[in-house]
Amino acid sequence: MAENEIPINAENQLADRVALVTGAGVGIGRAVAEALGSAGAFVGVHFHQSRDGAEETLRVIQSAGGHGKLLQGDLTSVSTCAGIVDELVAESGQLSILVNNAGGPIERTRLEDCSTDLWQQILATNLTSAFAVTQRAIPHLRNSGHGVIINNLSLSVQTGGANGAGVYAIAKGGLEVMTRTLARELAPEVRANSIMPGVIETRHHELFTAPERMQQYRTETPLGRNGNPHEVAATVLFLVSDAARFLNGALIDINGGRFLR
Repeated sequence: MAENEIPINAENQLADRVALVTGAGVGIGRAVAEALGSAGAFVGVHFHQSRDGAEETLRVIQSAGGHGKLLQGDLTSVSTCAGIVDELVAESGQLSILVNNAGGPIERTRLEDCSTDLWQQILATNLTSAFAVTQRAIPHLRNSGHGVIINNLSLSVQTGGANGAGVYAIAKGGLEVMTRTLARELAPEVRANSIMPGVIETRHHELFTAPERMQQYRTETPLGRNGNPHEVAATVLFLVSDAARFLNGALIDINGGRFLR
């Protein structure tokens, strides 16, 4: 391929690459894993408790002719973070794409009411876990020749964490800064970018958002609807592809225009 030739929507464009997607049993993570698998990548499908969803993710990938491996573990354990990276590399021989997707608010609370234990749990789930997985993955990403990191943030970074999601927002804000740090420290061998999904209709909102609030989000969005996980996955697929090879340290909003910078 000539230097100025950029493949877009090429079939099997990721056929020589191995991806790790954390939290791939549900929602956005599941859609991302399936999209990477459909593009030819060997996908490490990580899950903590959502085994049924992760098994279905892998089944979808395999039914489309792709390949992957289930990886189970609680990412609040640093040794577990290292273990899933090592297990995937032992199976596949390399690692070229890392999608730090796992996380969640855990529990809604105001900062003034947040216990130290809950604070540490939320940061461990959303920030320290991504740090530990990334740190273990860096040598493999460097050696792959196609190293890419995608960090999944949250609109709470922009809003400050409404309705008791402040600590979650702080953790995701740290992940945003970590993306910039990685973009500087790892270039040119590895690119690092982040995505900030808006309101995406997933299990997350089934658990944490009232139906009437979801409808309000739809009316507040210029496109007149909320997003779906496959639209986020399509953005990730672009970011990890050679078509995005000059994007580094970027933050991509996926919110239908609800929040404009």
